[in-house]
Amino acid sequence: MLDSDLADLYEVPTKRLNEAVKRNLARFPTHYMFQLTNEEFESLRSQIATSNKTRGGRRYMPYVFTEQGVAMLSTVLNSEKAIQINIKIIDTFVQMRQWALDNKELTKRVADIENYLINYAKDNNKEIEKIYEAIDLLMDRTKPRKIGFNT
Repeated sequence: MLDSDLADLYEVPTKRLNEAVKRNLARFPTHYMFQLTNEEFESLRSQIATSNKTRGGRRYMPYVFTEQGVAMLSTVLNSEKAIQINIKIIDTFVQMRQWALDNKELTKRVADIENYLINYAKDNNKEIEKIYEAIDLLMDRTKPRKIGFNT
């Protein structure tokens, strides 16, 4: 989750959330929190129509928190609101994981269909290549030949 989204949920300014995190960086290893790259940041800015640097938009690349990072935020944000929001976010992650586990069969069926289509497309590609070869052969045979004497 983006730092700005979490700050909105916790009802604190993004700057304050990031300050609390920076004061406790030892609690946030790279698999808990990371910063977007320039390319990811530019893509995100264009998708959410954030204004450019000179017109009040974000001036720094946002931090992104994994599930573990969100859980760790409750240790650095010591408000009742932060605790309640953290519980809801973690419950949501648990529900998402459970949904994924419950739908393994659906995932497998989608993968099977994908594999079938890939294999089917391969067969079609071979047939289409044969058609193109036949058309090329016909085009060669129907090309007008030079008439007259060769010197």
